[in-house]
Amino acid sequence: MDDRFNTIAGWVLFAGIVALGSSIVAGELFHSERPEKMGYPIEGVAQEGEGGAVAEQPIEVYLAKADVTKGQQVFNKCAACHNADKGGANQLGPNLWDVIGEPIGQGKGFAFSDALSKKGGTWNWDNLAQWLSSPKAFAPGTKMTFAGLSNPQDKADVIAFLNSHSDAPKPLPAAPAATAAAKPGEGPNNGPQKAEKEPTLPAGAAQTSPTTSGGDAGGKTKP
Repeated sequence: MDDRFNTIAGWVLFAGIVALGSSIVAGELFHSERPEKMGYPIEGVAQEGEGGAVAEQPIEVYLAKADVTKGQQVFNKCAACHNADKGGANQLGPNLWDVIGEPIGQGKGFAFSDALSKKGGTWNWDNLAQWLSSPKAFAPGTKMTFAGLSNPQDKADVIAFLNSHSDAPKPLPAAPAATAAAKPGEGPNNGPQKAEKEPTLPAGAAQTSPTTSGGDAGGKTKP
């Protein structure tokens, strides 16, 4: 009985040694290093941290190609709280007729939050774009709960739509020029150009040419 038990135990031990050896050999043969960057790149999708995000340009760039019809479609997200009709009633938010040029957080019989009513100034292309990006960032403490629009063209389209809801819509601004033309005789930094090398007199010319000595009384000349 003891011999039989010893035989079974021996075979179990042998099998364990074989399994351990096999795992070591397999690990050496199929060893792989951890990749420097985890995950798999997807074609057409910019990867974070590699310059994929494009910096947002001034709102005038997007207003130059704004579409009022698309702006109305985007404004539908706001229609639960606002209307932009002439003489329209205030809802959860104020009426937005003729909003461009209107004092920020003032008028129309609406109870604006202190955060917005104390902002000062009037609504224009730039600050309206900032407001549409993030109301809470533009006026911390505002009662506006809308998270904002992330797409700059959507913002421009909505602004164009709101601008059209006025008795006297303002002309949409043109896109700013990429670079200003340099004046003649000036370089890219709009500064006067300097000659690379100043002209020099030949050696000995100063000795043969008569000069006036500023240190001599009477301004006499020396040969």
